[in-house]
Amino acid sequence: MCVVTTLVHLGAVFLHVAPPNPVSQRYSRQVDAWVYPLFEQNWRLFAPNPDSVNRRVWARTAHTGRDGSARVSPWIDLTALDRAAVEHDPFPSHTAQNLLRRAWTSYVDTHGADDTARSPRAVMMQKYLSNIAADRVAGHRGGPFEFIQLRVVTAPVAAPGTAAGRRPTPVENRLLPWWKVTPHGK
Repeated sequence: MCVVTTLVHLGAVFLHVAPPNPVSQRYSRQVDAWVYPLFEQNWRLFAPNPDSVNRRVWARTAHTGRDGSARVSPWIDLTALDRAAVEHDPFPSHTAQNLLRRAWTSYVDTHGADDTARSPRAVMMQKYLSNIAADRVAGHRGGPFEFIQLRVVTAPVAAPGTAAGRRPTPVENRLLPWWKVTPHGK
């Protein structure tokens, strides 16, 4: 019985993650009934749904001086910092590769295009993204700051063989509002 159950499970999961074919289409109701309660997959066999765009996340900070004047820092390319951290590392950190990218994706999923938090999860994702950015900026540049602002530039992935001077033009240049962070960006 265990062997039969294991074979049925493996067959159902395979049909669920395999590209559409006559067998998976014919038994889709049964496969979905088996897979979705406990075994849902969000990827396809041998193709984990890669990004079709390149995103660059930039950050700048603001600090209010004793005289009440606000000093705004120049933009820092957080994506370039992440790439530099993994470029020549034979065992790059998963965190350095994906933390910022996944935080941004989760932020967009919970906020939409208007940057309005509509749920407690959205508020949590905004705080998560601002904390990551504040930590990266504080680690790269010293000095206190109380506010952080992000800019995300999205461009399509360049076609193979595209010359360096013919990069795709950005399709979105999104400027987020200023967010208050704890003193010194900690």
